[in-house]
Amino acid sequence: MSTSRRFPNEHFMNRELSLLAFNRRVLAQAADDCVPLLERLRFLCIVSSNLDEFFEIRVAGLKEQIKLGSHATGADGMQPQDVYRRVTVQAHELISEQYALLNDVILPALAGEGIAFLRRSLWNDVQREWIRDFFVNEVMPVLTPIGLDPSHPFPRVLNKSLNFAVELEGTDAFGRSSGAAIVQAPRALPRVIRLPKELSGVDYGFVFLSSILHEFVGELFTGMNVLGCYQFRVTRNSDLFVDDEEVKNLRIALQGELPQRHFGDAVRLEIADNCSATMADFLLQQFGLDLSDLYRVPGIVNLVRLMSVPDQVERPDLMYAPFQAGLPKVLAKRYDIFASIRKHDILMHHPFQSFSPVIQLLQQASEDPQVIAIKMTVYRTGTDSVLMEHLLRAAEKGKEVTVVVELMARFDEEANLSIAARLEEVGAHVVYGVVGYKTHAKMLMVLRREEHGYRRYIHLGTGNYHPRTTRFYTDFGLLTANPEIGDDVNEVFKQLTGLGKASALKHLWQAPFSLHSNMLAAIRGETEAALSGKPARIIAKMNSLLEPEIITALYEASAAGVTVDLIVRGVCSLRPGVKGLSENIRVRSVIGRFLEHHRIFYFHANGKQNIYLSSADWMERNFFRRIEISFPVLEPKLKQRVLKEGLKPYLADNSQAWEMNGNGEYRIKPTKRSRISAQDLLLADLGTSIVSAS
Repeated sequence: MSTSRRFPNEHFMNRELSLLAFNRRVLAQAADDCVPLLERLRFLCIVSSNLDEFFEIRVAGLKEQIKLGSHATGADGMQPQDVYRRVTVQAHELISEQYALLNDVILPALAGEGIAFLRRSLWNDVQREWIRDFFVNEVMPVLTPIGLDPSHPFPRVLNKSLNFAVELEGTDAFGRSSGAAIVQAPRALPRVIRLPKELSGVDYGFVFLSSILHEFVGELFTGMNVLGCYQFRVTRNSDLFVDDEEVKNLRIALQGELPQRHFGDAVRLEIADNCSATMADFLLQQFGLDLSDLYRVPGIVNLVRLMSVPDQVERPDLMYAPFQAGLPKVLAKRYDIFASIRKHDILMHHPFQSFSPVIQLLQQASEDPQVIAIKMTVYRTGTDSVLMEHLLRAAEKGKEVTVVVELMARFDEEANLSIAARLEEVGAHVVYGVVGYKTHAKMLMVLRREEHGYRRYIHLGTGNYHPRTTRFYTDFGLLTANPEIGDDVNEVFKQLTGLGKASALKHLWQAPFSLHSNMLAAIRGETEAALSGKPARIIAKMNSLLEPEIITALYEASAAGVTVDLIVRGVCSLRPGVKGLSENIRVRSVIGRFLEHHRIFYFHANGKQNIYLSSADWMERNFFRRIEISFPVLEPKLKQRVLKEGLKPYLADNSQAWEMNGNGEYRIKPTKRSRISAQDLLLADLGTSIVSAS
C-alpha cells in the first residue's frame, strides 16, 4: 500500500499548545480534593517548574525564530509568530488560574491545618521583632543594594533569581538621587523561613523571604524614603549551543557555554502585581521585552520554592501514604544476582518494585574477581549516585570500566561533567558518544569470566540510572543474560566508543538506524492484517507523540480498521476520534502520584503479541538525532506481565486518565463504575504499604 500520502496541517496538534494542555492536567491534580493537601501544593510547584523550562526552551526557541524572521512551520502548519501569540494568551490564563488556586484554595486549606504563611500586615510585635533580628543577622549581611546611576548601571540579573526593584526619593551621602535601586537576593538564602512555634501561634508558621525584604528594605538605604519595593524574576533562554561541525572538544566547549546559560536572552518577566507601571516599563526596557512578556502575579514570583514546605512539615496525614517497593519473586529472598539472571530474564517495574537489583548488580560486579569489564551509559544519574560509587570502586580495582556520558543532557550538564572527571581520575574510560547525537539509551553491560567462557549480563531500561527518580517515575528495567541481546548491546557500545559501520542487530531496534523504520513496519503490519480481515491491535505508551510519519501511519491503520490505543502522558500531535481520519484511535493521558515515564509498544502481530520497551518517545529527535534503543520482551511470562502491569491498568483507569478529543481537549469522563486508578492498583499488587505505628 502507498505510504507517501501526507495529511493536511489541521490533522496535527501544535507542540507548544499541547505542552500547555499537559500542564493544565498537572494543575488539575493541585485542584483535586482527593489528593492529599501537601501533595496538592507539590503539584502546584511542579507546574511552575515545568513552565520555567517551557519558557527557557520552547518559548525562547519561538522568540529566536521570530527574531530571525523565520516562517518555518511544523506539521501543524503554524508559523512561529502565530504559535507565540497563542502560547502567550494561554500561558497568562494558566498562570492566573494557578495563583487563584494557591491564594483562594490551597493556602486557606493549609492554614486550616495549622500550616500558615504569615502576611506582613498581620505580624504582631513579637513576631516582627524576631523577623527583624533574622533580617539583620542572616539576610542583610549578604545583600548588596545597587543604586542605579551613571556609575552603577543596571546589574546582570541571573536567570530565575529573586530580585527587588526599589523606588526611592531623597539624596544619599554623595548627593545622588537616581530614584531607583536593585536588590538581588543571593541563592544561598532560604525563600521560606519557619518561625518558632511559640511565636507563630500555629504548628507550622512560615514567612516568605520576599515579605522580610519588603518590610525592612528601607534599612539598606539610610536616610532615604522607600516609595515602593517590588519583587521580580526574569526567565532567560537556557538552551546551550555547541556547533557540532566546529567543535574540537565537546567537554571544553560545553564548559565554556555553561556559565552563559544564566545570562541568555530574557524571555519572560514576572513581577509583583502591585508594581507601578513606571517600574514595570523600566524593567521591560532593561530586559528587551514587550508587554506580552510581562506576568503580574499576586504572590511570590517563584512558586517552585514552595516545594521545600512539605519536607519541613511533619504531617503524614496530608501526604501520600509511604510504601515499600517490592521485588520480583525470584529476588525476594537472599540471592546471587548473577545466578538469578542466568536462570531467566528478570523484569522490574519501578517505582512499585525496587531499583536495588540494578545497584546490586553493579556492586557485585565491582567486587567479583571474575568480572572483567563494565560498560554503562549515563544520561541523568545525579552527583551523589551510589551507582557512580560502584563504578569508581570497580575502576580502582583494575576492572575495565567504560562509561558513555551524555554531556548534553539538558540541565544535568554540570553534574555529568563532574561525574566524567571523577571517573577519569580513577582510570575509567570516559567517552561522550557521538557528536550531534545525544546518547539517550539506557544500557549496562557486565562481562564476567565463567566456566565455559565469557558471559554478558545486561540491564536495559526505559528510565535513567538515577536512584532518586526511580522512586517517582514509572519505568521498566530488564535484566538478562540472553547471549543475542548481549551481542546487540556490545555492538551498540562499539559504535559509541569506536569507529565503523553499524552492523545489523538481532533483537534491538536502534536509533538513528533502524528504530523508525521498524516502528513504521510494525504499524503497517497491523494495517495489512486488518485489510486482510485478520485481528489487528496496537497499544503504545509513551511521554510524547510528535513524529509526522508515525502519526500518518497510525491514521492509515485506523482507516484500515486497526484498534489503536495510545497512552501519551504529555505532548500529543495526533488528533484522535476524528470521523474519516482516526475513528479507531483513542488517546489518554494518565497524571497521578508518579510521573508516567515508561515507553511500551505492543503489536498483535498475528497473535505473536510483540512487545518492545524503549528509552525513546515517538518524536523526531528520538528517531533521528539520538542514540536510542528499543528492546523486545522475549519470555512469554514477562510479556504477560507487561500487558498486565504496563498497559491494561492504564486502559482501565477511570480516575486519573484524561481522554483527548479531536480538538486537543482533555476530559476525565465521569463514570458510575467503581474508581480505578492504575497507579493504586500497581502499588497494591507490587508494593507494600508502610502502616504508621500510630
